[in-house]
Amino acid sequence: MKLNTPRWWYSRDRRHAPVARMLLKPASWIWAGVTARRIARAAPVDPGAPVISIGNLTVGGSGKTPIAREVLRLLQAQGIKAAALSRGYGGALQGPVQVDLAVHAAADVGDEPLMLAQDAPAWIARDRVAGARAAVAAGAEALVLDDAHQNTALQKTLSLIVVDGETRGDEWPFGDGSVFPSGPMREPLAAGLARADAVVILLPADLAEADPELVATFGALPVFIARLEPAAAPPSGPQVGFAGIAKPWKVERSLLAASCDLKDFVPFPDHAQLSDRDLAFLSERANLFGAGLVTTEKDWVRLSPEWRMRITAWPVRARFEHEAGLENFLVNTLGFTHP
Repeated sequence: MKLNTPRWWYSRDRRHAPVARMLLKPASWIWAGVTARRIARAAPVDPGAPVISIGNLTVGGSGKTPIAREVLRLLQAQGIKAAALSRGYGGALQGPVQVDLAVHAAADVGDEPLMLAQDAPAWIARDRVAGARAAVAAGAEALVLDDAHQNTALQKTLSLIVVDGETRGDEWPFGDGSVFPSGPMREPLAAGLARADAVVILLPADLAEADPELVATFGALPVFIARLEPAAAPPSGPQVGFAGIAKPWKVERSLLAASCDLKDFVPFPDHAQLSDRDLAFLSERANLFGAGLVTTEKDWVRLSPEWRMRITAWPVRARFEHEAGLENFLVNTLGFTHP
């Protein structure tokens, strides 16, 4: 059974859930040790094309997939044949297989690959090396790896770390710095940053600028600012929202910031496959308020065709503040010449 992400993970104040933090510390030490040992022993493989890794240092919720989609768009705008490569979390297929939007469902390839495939050729493979080689053999000139900072199977030309820029109130993207499960970190901050080439801070649409303290955390690493912006207005009239992502409360906050008439919001665990009972409950809530149902693209692609007809997907896109600067950084680092 999947569980919702604990909100206290993202608080620097250790007075939140102190007993849980303490009891989970031994497991955190084991997790960090295993991760460090695996990374140290890796022998990365060159797949025959430049590799851009889009990753993060925390357990979900930073916005990797929107950034991967935007990086793919920028590379294609420069005339580079880029393809996405994902593990295909949540899908049954082992791969390597190229995602076909007319054939595959989320149950086959996972939800995030379906989103990536809307913008560029997308491949899924449990074996990243096999997937990369298949994509290159099919004509990819560059590979964009989704969620791969801790995966060391492939030799990376560029490693981008995506960081959630929400720091208002008591929130901090790294919490108190504790490693999973006593905190959100996949590995200690310093260890993860040591393998990074640049950082992307992803801001919500209604946050004016990145927190200077957060920017200073990354020292001499290049920092690019992106903003998660609605690609369309929320549906009109009263709505009941829901989301099964790592930080569902961010979707609720974004809908309200976009002036959605939100009557209720229901959170689900990340990548949750909603049951008939879940969907019936959501329908009941909507009927109670005389409202429609709205969710994220990521959640919408996991629905059956019948439920997609009844629920509105609210798309968002990542947009960089200095797009030209990022384009130059990508092209120059990858070794391509401008068209």
